[in-house]
Amino acid sequence: MITPRKALGWSLGWSRGLRFRLALSYVLFFSVLLLLLGLLFRQILSGTFRTQMENVLDEEWGAAKGYLRTGPEGPDWVFDEKDPDESFTVRRVQRVYMLADTEGHPLQHSEIYDSLGIDPPSEIRAILESGKPAIRVRTDPGGVPYMIRSGLWVDHDGHKYYLAIGRALDYNAQVLRSFTWDYFAWVPLVIVLSGVLGWFLAGRALGPVNSVADAAQHITHSNLDVQIPVRNANDELDRLIEAFNHMMTRLNHSFEQIRQFSTDVSHELRTPLTVVRGQLEVALFTAQTVDQYRDAMADALEGVERLSNIVRALLMLSQAESGQLVLQKTEINLAELVRDLVDQHQIPAEAEGVRLSAAVPANCLLSADRTQIERLLSNLLGNAIKYTPAGGSVKVTLIPNFDHVKLIVEDTGVGISPTHLPHIFDRFYRVPSADSEKGLGLGLSFVAWIAKAHGGAVTVESTLQEGTRFTVQLPVGRWSAVPPAAMPETPAVPVPERVH
Repeated sequence: MITPRKALGWSLGWSRGLRFRLALSYVLFFSVLLLLLGLLFRQILSGTFRTQMENVLDEEWGAAKGYLRTGPEGPDWVFDEKDPDESFTVRRVQRVYMLADTEGHPLQHSEIYDSLGIDPPSEIRAILESGKPAIRVRTDPGGVPYMIRSGLWVDHDGHKYYLAIGRALDYNAQVLRSFTWDYFAWVPLVIVLSGVLGWFLAGRALGPVNSVADAAQHITHSNLDVQIPVRNANDELDRLIEAFNHMMTRLNHSFEQIRQFSTDVSHELRTPLTVVRGQLEVALFTAQTVDQYRDAMADALEGVERLSNIVRALLMLSQAESGQLVLQKTEINLAELVRDLVDQHQIPAEAEGVRLSAAVPANCLLSADRTQIERLLSNLLGNAIKYTPAGGSVKVTLIPNFDHVKLIVEDTGVGISPTHLPHIFDRFYRVPSADSEKGLGLGLSFVAWIAKAHGGAVTVESTLQEGTRFTVQLPVGRWSAVPPAAMPETPAVPVPERVH
């Protein structure tokens, strides 16, 4: 049941809708436009009638001057009464006319002109003194308007008189009234039709917007891949639809990453938790000696340490990607840093039977966070050593340029399949191999973030069974380097053959 309050709320909501406001704006604009057009057309019509009447009076003025003659008894009308054209012309002029001397004394006037009011002498003298004809509009007692043209008339003997002739404007006034009533009588109907048309056009124009709203209403976690068809009109609404579709694509990608992240975290945390629980159960139910308890607790502590590493790495990566981890930039010598880290990794490389070398200039100065750059290079070196078989080699190359520096870590390892290559920078992603369980799958995610945070980028090239090449490009402020051709290669520590 719809209560009055609900009905009122619905009506208010409907009246506040964008479609209603667009239609109302269209109606108001159209109403004002019709009103202004009506007034403009009426003014144009009135001006046209006035011009036509003035032209008619000019013609009749010329005719009056042709038929007026001055005789012994004063001015008189002279025409052929048997000629119907002359009789009609003179009778028409005589319907509304007045003739007076220069002092303003009336000599002749028609009955209609008398009803309009005889011109006072002062007005007559003023018109004669101006030397220009006067056009006036007067109204008789019945409300009929007349246009009067008055001015100086000089006969053939040079006598001067005041002559005024007029024509009724009742027909023109009637046409104006009819036009006004007819026009403004149709305006409400036209406004109603324009409102219906505006409502229809606003509905069509807002159709894509409603589609976006409907699509947004039905979006859930399971259908984030929804897309709205583009109308191919190349207008603002198409751009809105494209922006919405792109937003949904990004959201879907983000939610997929979140789902994958949740799955990966669950998997990564479940394994060490299972190990810890198993070791504790062993200690609780089966251990009988101190050594057995000690071994079980040591294994449990290893699992806890793995959990701590995972949580610490996730927290750091989350802070980094959310902007909470701020870089502490200082001026560092990247060449010296590379040499130090290569020296530090010589022992694990030697243990794996891998030859590790570096080609770096004497100096390479840039503004960067030393800790993060160390983490970046350590992760790349660790991966390269881990996935390079015994007898292989890993090489670090530093190539400075005017505005950036390239840090290249390449190996002769097992390589990465093209199927896995696009995903190696994703969290917890590990290329399936015998050593895939050695790490957390977060190292390359850190590498990508560190490069991006410094305004750089990292790319990878790889060929199966031939090797992998990581290239990190970082912007630099200033540097001092030996040309690449003269770069001294850091000698590798001799690696003994591994015993299999």
